[in-house]
Amino acid sequence: MRITHVETHRVFQPAVSPPFAWRRGLLGSAPDSEVAVLRIGTDAGVEGVAMLPRPGSGVVVADIVDRVLRDQLVGQDPLQRELHWHRIWELDRIEELPLPVLGLVDIALWDLAGRLVGQPAWQVLGGYRDKIGAYASTATFASIEEYLDVATQCLELGYQAFKVHAWGDVRKDAELARRLREHVGDDLPLMYDGSAGFDLPDAIYLGRALSDADFLWYEEPMREFSVSAYRQLARSVDVPLLVAETSDGAHMNSADFIAAGAATFGVRAGTQMRGGITGCMRTAHLADAFRIRAEVHGPEITSRHLCMAIPNTTYFESLVTSTTVAKKPEIDLEGFVHAPTGPGIALPAGLDYPEVLRRYVEEAA
Repeated sequence: MRITHVETHRVFQPAVSPPFAWRRGLLGSAPDSEVAVLRIGTDAGVEGVAMLPRPGSGVVVADIVDRVLRDQLVGQDPLQRELHWHRIWELDRIEELPLPVLGLVDIALWDLAGRLVGQPAWQVLGGYRDKIGAYASTATFASIEEYLDVATQCLELGYQAFKVHAWGDVRKDAELARRLREHVGDDLPLMYDGSAGFDLPDAIYLGRALSDADFLWYEEPMREFSVSAYRQLARSVDVPLLVAETSDGAHMNSADFIAAGAATFGVRAGTQMRGGITGCMRTAHLADAFRIRAEVHGPEITSRHLCMAIPNTTYFESLVTSTTVAKKPEIDLEGFVHAPTGPGIALPAGLDYPEVLRRYVEEAA
């Protein structure tokens, strides 16, 4: 079996309404844009599809495929995923590919492999579970009262844990942590994501407040360029750190955080930022060797597959971007997300892929 064609589709993604932010000064939603769909076909009639829901990715991915990737893939065996994964990282040495693009071909090839054998990707990876608890991961809201109300709604819908993206103001965020713990009681796991908003002194201040409020993890308080800064933070706070979400290098960079003692809860494993499915599995196995977690990032369908295949992940991340929280069809009343059952990445078969993925992007946003 050989790859015969590599196609890029530029798919319109409408703006999210109402818009939302991850913290003050860091917009989370985007205006109307085009996103990318990658489609890899073979002479056996089996195809693999991957999508990149990043705003503006349609133009970027189309350019990279036309200039570099198509010639590298056509005529090759699509089942040699390790070879293709390594080759793309070699190309990155010259191209400096955007971080989310590094795993796009890998995802499509895992989709193709699952379709070939008629099994969902998580089973091809080596399944570990068929359901996992979901946590609510908020956008940034206007007031403490709004966060408390959203937490109540999420509990009523069955969510098993609650993570906040707050304002990026250490004193306001520390007060929010205290109030949230009082509001939900001692038993609900709480997490905090700083979206890289702080320097080291402020990260230490807030980390101590999160320790006092018994938060489960403290995620990305600083940009992840300085492992040394994270090592000092880990030495200065008791709340466990979840790190290596947006740093380059997949498992190779995650290893530096672990070796420095900075990943006291674990490292992130998300297909958009950690080298696709192959990169995430490498990261998960690395973390497991050190007996720490590899927390799957994001609500994408690929994340559902990873959650079912990675033993040392705790929850599925479900975004809550509005103060009115609607029930999501993939989460049951007990707060569990169940394993996909369709072949490959489990996108519906027999339909136009760009249209399917357009609907998926709208729902995920």
